[in-house]
Amino acid sequence: MTRGVRIRIAAFLVLSAVGIVYVTASYLGFVDKVLGRGLSVHATLPTSGGLFEGSEVTYRGVKIGKISAMHTTRDGVRLDLALHDGTRLPLDSPMYVHNLSAVGEQYLDFEPPDDEGPYAANGDTLAGSQDSLPVDEADLLVELDQFVGSVDKKNLQVTVKELGDMFRDTGGPLQKLIDNGGKFVDEAAAHEDETISLLDHGLTVLRTQRDEGENIKAFSRDLRLITDSLRRSDGDLRTVLQGTPGTAREIDALLKDLGPTLPVLLGNAVSINTVVVSHLAGIEQLLVTFPRTISSGFTGTPPDGYGRVNLQFSNKVQPCTDGYKPKSQWRRGDQLSDSPIYPAQCNSPAPYNMRGGKYAPGGPNNSSVGRAYRASYDPSTGIVYGAVDKDGRPVRFRDQGNLSVLGGDSWKWLLVGPVVSP
Repeated sequence: MTRGVRIRIAAFLVLSAVGIVYVTASYLGFVDKVLGRGLSVHATLPTSGGLFEGSEVTYRGVKIGKISAMHTTRDGVRLDLALHDGTRLPLDSPMYVHNLSAVGEQYLDFEPPDDEGPYAANGDTLAGSQDSLPVDEADLLVELDQFVGSVDKKNLQVTVKELGDMFRDTGGPLQKLIDNGGKFVDEAAAHEDETISLLDHGLTVLRTQRDEGENIKAFSRDLRLITDSLRRSDGDLRTVLQGTPGTAREIDALLKDLGPTLPVLLGNAVSINTVVVSHLAGIEQLLVTFPRTISSGFTGTPPDGYGRVNLQFSNKVQPCTDGYKPKSQWRRGDQLSDSPIYPAQCNSPAPYNMRGGKYAPGGPNNSSVGRAYRASYDPSTGIVYGAVDKDGRPVRFRDQGNLSVLGGDSWKWLLVGPVVSP
């Protein structure tokens, strides 16, 4: 071995020894103490929580030092923390003891609410509380054993079996649910402003639903009653639905068949209705007089059936047609457009059944005739207001009562009654 090789080996051994010593001293904190680097602060806890000398100290999960020493006190333990040089740890930082894993070692983590000062300096003490400590594994295992022991095994078996039945053959739907959930999240992220607005106004919607809770419950009850009725009437509904197409076809065919004639019928009905409305008072008087006349006739009929009253409309004299349009010029009933006014009037004298406004009762030359057309009848008194007899007295219709008590002479009341009635 040459002299140069021995020198290089010696230099390597010296450098290795120096490096090992430096690394060891740095790990043990001797370098920082000798050079005056680093930050030494204290922390107090009710118990150690599983911490030990050499446990890591972190700032929101980032390592900033380690526990250099632990001392027991009357109120718990005091930890000496050796923090990295330049560490800015707020004095109001809460501390928590966490586990690296379920079976791993504990570490002390500081979680300040913000990065505002004042910051810890050499010799400062940060205080922890019972909330800073994790749940003891022994207590957790004991409580878990008590919880498992309190569950009925038969009910647990039923629950496990039902869970198995619930998730059986649901892999595909669950996969679709997860995939669609991912798409939903992506859409919500793509429309961030709308999502934030929805979340902001969601509380208002929920409060509205809460305030309308009774109405929603009432609606649900009514909806349940309707659905129950529909369920009970399922057979009838099916029959209706099955028969509806045929019925619709029949109605359509009926309307098509009535198409040429129904408009004519309705047009004629409109014309008749116009005449009836124009003479409504007279028709009302006819409906009042005719039943009284018929009732008087039957009550005055003797037992041998000799007497009778007959009301007949004669049609021997045809209606007047002179002055009206001939039948060939009549409009169809389905022609609803306006047409020029035709001055229709009866130009034939009696004995034709004369029509027209100039022959209406109560005309200018005979104001007393036909007043019954404008009269009104009071059933309680029998008086026809607006109608008078030839002497100017009000016309009165009174019930003659049951004339059968007169026996065979009851028919005479037809002659005597109108004379003695006021």
